[in-house]
Amino acid sequence: MHQTADATIIAATERWLERAVIGLNLCPFAKAVQVKRQIRYVVSAAATEEALLADLLHELEFLYDADPAQIETTLLIHPYVLNDFLDYNDFLEVVDAAISELDLGGEIQVASFHPDYQFAGSAPDAIENFSNRAPYPILHLLREASIARAVEAFPEASKIYQRNIDTLRQLGLAGWRALWLEPSA
Repeated sequence: MHQTADATIIAATERWLERAVIGLNLCPFAKAVQVKRQIRYVVSAAATEEALLADLLHELEFLYDADPAQIETTLLIHPYVLNDFLDYNDFLEVVDAAISELDLGGEIQVASFHPDYQFAGSAPDAIENFSNRAPYPILHLLREASIARAVEAFPEASKIYQRNIDTLRQLGLAGWRALWLEPSA
C-alpha cells in the first residue's frame, strides 16, 4: 500500500483515538499507552478476508513476541475489506478461531471497531454505537495481562460501558459530529 495513503489512514485513526477514545474518556486505559507511544498502527492492504486473516495471524504473533514496554497494543486497520458491518461482525468468529489456533487464548484478545458499528438490539443511529465507531474497520489486539492490570488499577472498570453510554447520550449526535469539525485543542 502507498505510504501516503497509509499515513493518512493512520492520522485519521490517531485523530479518532485522541478526540473520541481519549478525549471523551471512553477507555480510561488508552491515554497511558498513547502517551508512551506503545500503540502499533498497522494498515492492512488486504482486499479479501483471507489476506486479512494472514495479516491478523502475523500481528497476533508479532504482538505476543514484542516487548510490552515497546508495543503494548496493536490497531490493525483494514480499510479495504469488511466495510459492511455484518460481514465484519461475522469475521469476528474467524478472529476468535485464529487466537485459538495460535494458542493465544488468555494471552491476547481482540476488540472490534467499525464505522457502522451496531450493538445487538440497538437502532443503527443509536448514540451508544458510537463508542465502537472508528473511521475505518479496526481489529484492536490487546494483551490480556495488560487488561487485567488496568482493570485492577481502575476499581470501577465494570461501570465503563454504562459511563460511556451516559457520556455519549449527553454529547448527542450533534456533539459527536462537532468533534470532527473543530480543530484540535
